[in-house]
Amino acid sequence: MNIHEYQAKQLLKQYGVAVPPGEPCRTVAEVTAIAEKLFAAGQKLLVIKSQIHAGGRGKGTFTHGFQGGVKLVKSAAEATEVAGNMLGKTLVTKQTGPEGRVVGTVLVAAAEKILKEFYLAVLLDRANSRPLIMASTEGGMDIEEVAAHSPEKIVREHVDPAVGLMPYQARKIAAALGLKGEVFNPACKLIAGVYKTWWECDASMVEINPLAIVETPEGKQSIVCVDAKIGLDDNALYRHADIVAMRDLAEESPLEVEASKFSLNYIKLDGNIACLVNGAGLAMSTMDIIQHFGGRPANFLDVGGGASKDQVSAAFRIILSDPSVKGILVNIFGGIMDCNVIATGIVEAVKETGLKLPLVVRLEGNNVAAGKTTLAGSGLTLITGDSMADAARKVVGAVGA
Repeated sequence: MNIHEYQAKQLLKQYGVAVPPGEPCRTVAEVTAIAEKLFAAGQKLLVIKSQIHAGGRGKGTFTHGFQGGVKLVKSAAEATEVAGNMLGKTLVTKQTGPEGRVVGTVLVAAAEKILKEFYLAVLLDRANSRPLIMASTEGGMDIEEVAAHSPEKIVREHVDPAVGLMPYQARKIAAALGLKGEVFNPACKLIAGVYKTWWECDASMVEINPLAIVETPEGKQSIVCVDAKIGLDDNALYRHADIVAMRDLAEESPLEVEASKFSLNYIKLDGNIACLVNGAGLAMSTMDIIQHFGGRPANFLDVGGGASKDQVSAAFRIILSDPSVKGILVNIFGGIMDCNVIATGIVEAVKETGLKLPLVVRLEGNNVAAGKTTLAGSGLTLITGDSMADAARKVVGAVGA
C-alpha cells in the first residue's frame, strides 16, 4: 500500500525524524489559513505540493493548462491562487498516464533555503535477507541513474535485524555523506529515526529524496526530509489500523479496489485477454504464454489457492467490468484448490453475467474429473484446453477471429 507524501512525513515525525513544518489542506480556505500561519512564524517562502501517488509532480501539467504540481510562493495570496489551480483539478505527469489524477489534497510547507541535497532509503535486501540502508550525496536524482552512472557514490549499510541499527552505523553513514559540524548529530538521529519508521511500520521501503541541509529563518543549518515516500507491506497491514486508515481509494484503480474486497490479487493491464488463475507464479506464466502466442493479457488475476465459488463469481464480474476484454482464459492447477469448486463458480458466473465473450478453460489437478463433468453438463458454450499452451493458443485464436 502506498501513502501520500504528507502521510509519510506524519509517520516519520512520530519517530523523531525532522520534516519541514507544514500541513495538508483540502480546501483553498485551509491553504490560506496555513500559509498565513507559516509566514507569521517567520517563513520567507512556502511550497504548495499536489498530493497524488505519482512522481514527476513538479514537471506535470494540469488539464486546464496550469503548469506544475509543485509551486513555490512568497505570500498567502499567492498560495491561495496556486491552490485554486490545483485542488479539484486533474494533474498529468509522466507516471499518471494521459488520464492524470485529480488532486484532492495539497501539502503547504516551509521551503527553507536548501544548501545541499542527499538521498536516503531503507529497504529489504532479499539477497542477504537483511535490512539495507542506502545513502548518496546525489540527492534529488533518481537513484537508478546514480547507480548506473556513479555507483561509487552510493553508500550501503546492512543492518542485523536481531539487534537493529547500531549508533556507530548511523555515524558511519553520516560521515560517508560528508556531514559534520552542527548537522552531524541531528543527521545520525534522523537516520536512526528513518530506520525505526521502516521497521516499526512494516514498510517495504522508506525513501527520502531529497534529504537536505537547509538554512532556517534564524540563519542556522538544519537537516530535514524535504520529500518522503513510504510503501507498506500489505501482508502486515493487519497490525497497523492507523496506517490502513491512510489508504486513499481515489488513488487506486476501481477494479483493484473491488478485487481487494474479495481478497483477490488483481492488476489491470493494457491487453484484451483476461486471465483467471490460481497462484501468482502460474498467473505470470499464463500472461507470458498468451504473449508468446501473439495475444496481450488484460490483467493479472490470482484467485489464490483456496478460492470459493463467490470469489470466482466476483473475479468474473471484475474481469467483465473492463471494456477492453475480448476473451477470457481460466487456467487452474488444483493442488489445494478443488477444480470442481472453480468449475461450479465459472458456471454460476457465466449464467449470472450472461457472458458472450470467448471463454477458454484449462483445469488440471485436484478433483479435475468432477470439474470437467460440471462444465460439460452446464450447457455453456466454452472451449476447453488440454494444456496451458493449448488453452493459450485457443484463446488467442478465438479473440483474433
